[in-house]
Amino acid sequence: MIKHYTNHFTGAWRCVFIAVGVVVAAGVSAQVPALTPDSLPNKGFNKHGNILIADQFNNRVIEVETNGDIIWQFGLGPGDLSDQSPIGCNDAERVGTKTLIAATGLAPGLDAAVPDGAVDNRVLLVDSSGNIVWQYGQFGETGDGSNLLNTPVQCTALPNNNVLITDQGNNRIIEVNMKKRIIWQYPGSNTNASDQLNSPNSAEQLGNGHILISDENNNRVIEVTRADKIVKTFSAGGTVEGVAFASRLPNGDTLITDSDNARIVEVNSKDAVVWQYYTDTDPLSFPVPLPSRAVRLRNGNTLISDQINNRVIEVNKAKDIVAYYGLPLDDGNNAGYDTTTTQNGINWPYDAKVIGDYTGLTSP
Repeated sequence: MIKHYTNHFTGAWRCVFIAVGVVVAAGVSAQVPALTPDSLPNKGFNKHGNILIADQFNNRVIEVETNGDIIWQFGLGPGDLSDQSPIGCNDAERVGTKTLIAATGLAPGLDAAVPDGAVDNRVLLVDSSGNIVWQYGQFGETGDGSNLLNTPVQCTALPNNNVLITDQGNNRIIEVNMKKRIIWQYPGSNTNASDQLNSPNSAEQLGNGHILISDENNNRVIEVTRADKIVKTFSAGGTVEGVAFASRLPNGDTLITDSDNARIVEVNSKDAVVWQYYTDTDPLSFPVPLPSRAVRLRNGNTLISDQINNRVIEVNKAKDIVAYYGLPLDDGNNAGYDTTTTQNGINWPYDAKVIGDYTGLTSP
């Protein structure tokens, strides 16, 4: 999440995160050459139960089987900073046989090879062969005008074929149609100071048509109507910090990724905590691993993108890890890049979803 580098952390912690990012990015870039999407085996492509991972600093989206084997990839790897890769990929979801992807670029200071960063502000829809069939936003350009974005950290395909985009740097949520026209946005007509967004990080459309927004730097989740009115607010009793994602579960509870507290927390309709899981309890965990995404699965488990710990984990209700993708924990020094398996490493995975499982998520 680019926001964490540019405007959220300051002082010593910010220096630690930047230092780790430089080591990780520079160290991985010289490893294994990337394969093009067409050269990867696609046996089992789009199989329900496979996992789609936004492998952020490896500049790619991968589809993996439950054993961690990579069976599809879009993006040419950490050594590529061209428009052929989703630079700093933050989000991905499967839409039919296509994949919707949010590319957010690299902030200055992350990679010694590109000290000024790499600008990529695109939401992409790609087919199974890696062809871009639709795009909103531009590679190498930042803005808020027509077909321009500023750090689009998340994208959601809607049932009407429109796309909901969390345009973080512009502090807005926009709904864009296939003709690339903005047909709705929040805050939109709402000019109340307390209702404005501060570095939003996700938006999901609920069954009632409302939009559930992770208002990250305001430390809250808000539910807003299409008339731009906030009707509910969740913060786990005012305890969340840096809300990275939120979804509405079938039982009516809200699942929140409380990133700065390394916590996944489920709250009920009264904002009371009913379940929580911390990703920093292992002695080898990075001190502040900043988990960036947690989604509840159909089987009741929770899939967590444990960002700086360089892993994706599946946790059951009893808080046991039942599946693990990435290298073993090593104080954040366990990043890797491989085109055959995640078990040789991934690099700050920002998002992970099970293909065909939209539990709590907007179903396209």
